[in-house]
Amino acid sequence: QVQLVESGGGLAQPGGSLRLSCAASRSSAVMGWDRQAPGKQRELVAKIRSGGVTNYAGSVKGRFTISRDRVKNTVYLQMNSLKVEDTAVYYCHDGVTWGQGIQVTVSS
Repeated sequence: QVQLVESGGGLAQPGGSLRLSCAASRSSAVMGWDRQAPGKQRELVAKIRSGGVTNYAGSVKGRFTISRDRVKNTVYLQMNSLKVEDTAVYYCHDGVTWGQGIQVTVSS
């Protein structure tokens, strides 16, 4: 079972940026980020396939960018133009295993 370790969360102001990182113990064909806000269901934020094809939730398209470093087995989520509604716990996953989650808070 792959192990996933997320980092890079924290507090940002509206309009600001954060970058999340997820270090995996081995490579996976598909990597992604989900998020769960208080009182809401977990939702897909973005995913990336081994060939580099990406998918984004409509709410983050154009603001978030998912990328991966295959040598380091690390996937990143660059989050720009952050909004208060982006506040959530973000989870890295490979479709089978999820990380422990990392808090992202967007507040002025």
